[in-house]
Amino acid sequence: MNLMLRHLPNLLTTLRLAAAPTTAGLLVAGDFNAALGIFAFAGLSDAADGFLAKRFNLATRLGRFLDPVADKTLMLTAFVTLAILDDVPAWLAVTVIARDVLILLGLAVALAVRAPIAVQPLLIGKASMALQVLYIGWHLAVLAFEFPPNAVSPADAYVVALFAMASGGAYLAVWAKAMRAVRIQDGRRA
Repeated sequence: MNLMLRHLPNLLTTLRLAAAPTTAGLLVAGDFNAALGIFAFAGLSDAADGFLAKRFNLATRLGRFLDPVADKTLMLTAFVTLAILDDVPAWLAVTVIARDVLILLGLAVALAVRAPIAVQPLLIGKASMALQVLYIGWHLAVLAFEFPPNAVSPADAYVVALFAMASGGAYLAVWAKAMRAVRIQDGRRA
């Protein structure tokens, strides 16, 4: 298999990772059309790298790590930058970021105590991420094309927050189950 094709999914993921600071810089500079274009490219590259990795069996350990990092970096950077620009509510950016930080902290604790926890996305987590992408995409389009945002705002923010909290609760339940299993195992050893 061609060397370039074998590394193409990771290259696309790396470009998506680079899209995060690029999008933020373009937003701060007021170049909303370019920011929307970079964000759209990042979305297409996410679909392309996933397709290539699965279709041609090109998945790598690095790719399995980098892919979610690139996704989260892009989304968190977009939320923070748009909150600073006062385009999205700061409380929503805090909610989305807090959910991700708590998931990472929970995972770190579970791994530290060797809890039997599966590191895989839940359906509610995927739905939450999809809504976040749509939310950011819509807000970038509003800025780029000067659409009136009032048609869905602030209801869209509440929906995104609700799904973020629901998915955070679902991941908390997975974590709690893994921690109970550790406590039961420790009780048997004592």
